[in-house]
Amino acid sequence: MSGEALQVAQWIHATQDNRRLPYLLVDKRAARVHVFDAAGTLQASSPVLLGLARGDHSVPGIGERPMSAIAAHERTTPAGRFLSEPGNNLKGEDIVWIDYDAAVSMHRVRTANAADRRLQRLASATAADNRISYGCVNVPEQFYNRNIAPVWGKKPGVIYVLPETQPAASFFGFGTARAR
Repeated sequence: MSGEALQVAQWIHATQDNRRLPYLLVDKRAARVHVFDAAGTLQASSPVLLGLARGDHSVPGIGERPMSAIAAHERTTPAGRFLSEPGNNLKGEDIVWIDYDAAVSMHRVRTANAADRRLQRLASATAADNRISYGCVNVPEQFYNRNIAPVWGKKPGVIYVLPETQPAASFFGFGTARAR
């Protein structure tokens, strides 16, 4: 876990910001997800695929547009604290909504377009090539089935997506006593 992800996890535990719900930390800089139970105990971690474009905010109204109308520079994974919601996509596959209005979810990686090399990207040693999605967080299928679906696929939890354009402490509004 990166130092910043660890700092956020410690802040969540100290303040109980997760409101006794299980939570996920999505570290965009490291392209990883960390799964925690409601008590704040780390359960598992995995590489993930993220939105193609760097940035911490969704384009207003993007969730109402067809994917074919979304430009490459608009394909961001928004940062923030989200109350997740179990759901289904248009094909009936189970997903976890991160931000329903922006149409951002966490789901199993899709490999229909071989040119995307999504499985190879997940298996690479660096996070540099893990930017490919329209903004959704893509998780390896086995990891999703074992660690995401049994909890977040059944009930709400909290998903923290760490920012990449500023420190997480300033984004989430916490810091050392000296900084306050």
